[in-house]
Amino acid sequence: MGRPKAELILDEFEREELQRITRSQRIGAATALRAKIVLACARGLDNCDVADELEVSQHTVGKWRRRFVKLRLEGLLDEPRAGRPRTITDSQVEQIVDVTLHKSPKAASHWSSRMLAQELGVSADAVRRVWKAFGLKPDRTESFSLSKDPQFIEKVRDIVGLYMSPPDNALVLCVDEKSQMQALNRTQPLLPMMPSHPERRTATYERNGTTSLFAALDIATGRVIGKLYRRHRSVEFVKFLREVEKSVPNELDVHLVMDNYATHKTPSVKRWLQRRPRFHVHFTPTSSSWLNLVESFFSIVERRVTKRGVHASTAALEADVRAFLDAHNKDPKPFVWTKTADQILESLKRYCGKAGALRAERARRASK
Repeated sequence: MGRPKAELILDEFEREELQRITRSQRIGAATALRAKIVLACARGLDNCDVADELEVSQHTVGKWRRRFVKLRLEGLLDEPRAGRPRTITDSQVEQIVDVTLHKSPKAASHWSSRMLAQELGVSADAVRRVWKAFGLKPDRTESFSLSKDPQFIEKVRDIVGLYMSPPDNALVLCVDEKSQMQALNRTQPLLPMMPSHPERRTATYERNGTTSLFAALDIATGRVIGKLYRRHRSVEFVKFLREVEKSVPNELDVHLVMDNYATHKTPSVKRWLQRRPRFHVHFTPTSSSWLNLVESFFSIVERRVTKRGVHASTAALEADVRAFLDAHNKDPKPFVWTKTADQILESLKRYCGKAGALRAERARRASK
């Protein structure tokens, strides 16, 4: 007994479309659930049985059953919702985007939402909504540096080739130094984290010396050979290379990926490498530290050890770094490079093309 239910019968096209909706990963979960409700109802199940099967309320099942019977597939879509009508026109949206991209304020380096709103006679909220819709962030800036190395393409292909197809009977090690790591001690005790309050610390600190971390990352395993030295010279670099030599089995060749820093190219370093033919050096292009995977490891060290660490002495900082290295090497994870050399070069080509077009457009506007 009870209120009679609307009869729900699907044709072949509707059934296939509903099944496609339930399988699609591009359609929202809410729409997929509605399609499952309709398919279950079409099997002749009662509303309470469908509700139990899909873990929803009977009211929800009845609602989408009636909507589908009345509007068919279009009934699965949300109905238009009541709300305030738009107060900003398409031409104003276009003007906000155009001014943000191509003009600068008279007395500032970049636009704020209030400055631009006052300039164009719209609300600051409208400016913020347009910026959000178009992904514009005038308050943010990022740095970059394009390499001027004449052998940039050859070096990129060489190093990426090592990462993606390492040679047999060889070890690929990414080598670099994280220099001038400072042992900083806060001038007042930390206030520990509490519910609803993050950890707090003073902005002032005491400097207690520096140290440098020399590291060689094995990309195949993620294991790191690391040594700490108080000074950062070619003497220390040769000492570190000796540590690397001790750690690598004699039957393996060693491919070292490192940058063009002067410490890596002194006569003493060159002599040491020449006497060991199993060591092969691959220099990254100038201004291309992103190509050296050990930089990713250094960023982990900074986040987990030095950035928030409190150290009363250089020895205390070195002890924490060594503890981190030991913990990392107990359960290392491979560092996997996924982008091919062709993809990198194509991405740089697109970026340079966009940058050139933007410069030309700004020059054209400035000449008017």
